[in-house]
Amino acid sequence: MLRNALEPWHILVVVLVMVVLFGSRKLPDTARALGKSMRILKSEAKALKSDDQQVAAGTPETASAAAPEAAAHRNSPADNPR
Repeated sequence: MLRNALEPWHILVVVLVMVVLFGSRKLPDTARALGKSMRILKSEAKALKSDDQQVAAGTPETASAAAPEAAAHRNSPADNPR
């Protein structure tokens, strides 16, 4: 029943529906935002994996060393537009 669930014409229909719904002007911006989100997700997953490997190796990074960087990023003026 679901042996060939996703065939090329299915993808074509989905792309066509997206173009009709969102228009050709919004699609590049949407694709760019999706790519940026995927890069962020990939880097976060990689960081989590390296943290897990450090903990398994017995050399955990101290939270106090990472805290100033996080605090500086949270208080940056770019995050608080007026």
